[in-house]
Amino acid sequence: MEKIVRQSMLYDFYGELLTEHQKSVYEDVVNNDMSYSEIARLNNISRQGVYDMVRRCDKILEEYEEKLMLVHKFMKAQEQVQKIKECADELKTMNSDERLAGRIEDIVNYSDKILEDF
Repeated sequence: MEKIVRQSMLYDFYGELLTEHQKSVYEDVVNNDMSYSEIARLNNISRQGVYDMVRRCDKILEEYEEKLMLVHKFMKAQEQVQKIKECADELKTMNSDERLAGRIEDIVNYSDKILEDF
C-alpha cells in the first residue's frame, strides 16, 4: 500500500487517539499535503520538530494497527463484499426467474451500500 494512503487510513481509524497537537500536525502532512516547513512556520516549531512528530505519530498509529488490526480487517471485509457483489452480478446474468433476479438485485444493492459506507 502506498505510504500516504496507508498513513491516511491509519489516521482515519486511530487519529482520535492522538493528542490535538499531534492530530493537527499529522493531518496537515497527510491530508492537507503541506510541507514540513509550512507546518513548522504555522505552529511556531522547527522543521525537525515537525519531522520528529510525524515519525512518532506514524509509529503510534502502526502500533495501534499491530494490536487492533482494524485497517487489515476493513480491507479484508471490503474485498469479501466485493466478491459477494461479483457473484450476485454473475448470478443475475445467468438467471431468468424474475423473483430470484429481484433478490439478487437486493444483494447487489446491499453490497453497494456496504462499500459506500466504508
